[in-house]
Amino acid sequence: MCGIVGLFLKKDELRPRLGDMLTDMLITMTDRGPDSAGIAIYGDAAEGLKFTVQSDDPAAFDGLAEALEDALGVSVPVTLKDTHAVLLVPADKQAGAVELLETRGLRIMGIGEAMEIFKEVGLPKDVAERFGLRQMGGSHGIGHTRMATESAVTTLGAHPFSTAEDQCLVHNGSLSNHNDMRRKLAKKGVFTKTENDTEVGAAYISSRIAEGASLGEALEGTLEDLDGFFTFVTGTKNGFGVVRDPIACKPAVMAETEDYVAFASEYRAFADLPGIETARVWEPEPATVYFWER
Repeated sequence: MCGIVGLFLKKDELRPRLGDMLTDMLITMTDRGPDSAGIAIYGDAAEGLKFTVQSDDPAAFDGLAEALEDALGVSVPVTLKDTHAVLLVPADKQAGAVELLETRGLRIMGIGEAMEIFKEVGLPKDVAERFGLRQMGGSHGIGHTRMATESAVTTLGAHPFSTAEDQCLVHNGSLSNHNDMRRKLAKKGVFTKTENDTEVGAAYISSRIAEGASLGEALEGTLEDLDGFFTFVTGTKNGFGVVRDPIACKPAVMAETEDYVAFASEYRAFADLPGIETARVWEPEPATVYFWER
């Protein structure tokens, strides 16, 4: 059992409040996932690529900016956030940055023009406080609280999972054919870093988009190619999408107003959203794709 939340803002004046609203939603889902928590925030597009990297030892970030400048020949701003750091790397220096970060043992949580990902082991309220999630602004974001059932409680096992630039996935459920799909993806040159089934789902969606599918088409493909029980919420640079398996045994609810579209595993996560009392609220249909884009 896990908790999922998502928020897509229609009005720019709400952007400074995105992190605050998502944090309240995330904390409300604590009893669905007390093991770890994570969030992907989509802010203003950068001139270059935002790398979100993680290390269990904060000392690993010592001298990182200097090492990147020496290796890449350009200055790379490094913003520390507890066990994570956000780097701003010129797009044409991406390969060199990845090589250096992996050599230093840093884990890349996500890369994108707009996306930053923060996730750690611990209660959602503690994870949110460590990273200052309430102070983060943006256009949309998705979050997850995890109760581990099939793999270890680790930072790498926490959601969201990102397998392509500005793309990530959170998931409640269990995929039964993830090992077979992992092998199929590997034959196409798409590799995962963990044993978590959600990462396979993320990689599948990313691979379909890379092959030319739209977000909606990629999500529709999950209904044919992925087996098991799942509710997926996927984030992209321009919005987010939702799909549930044909049986739809994992809870989900959505709310929409003139100001936002919200998703959660349970309605109570909407309690503090502005204007929720007049929102259109509904349960997403089984085997039906929903997505909103800017």
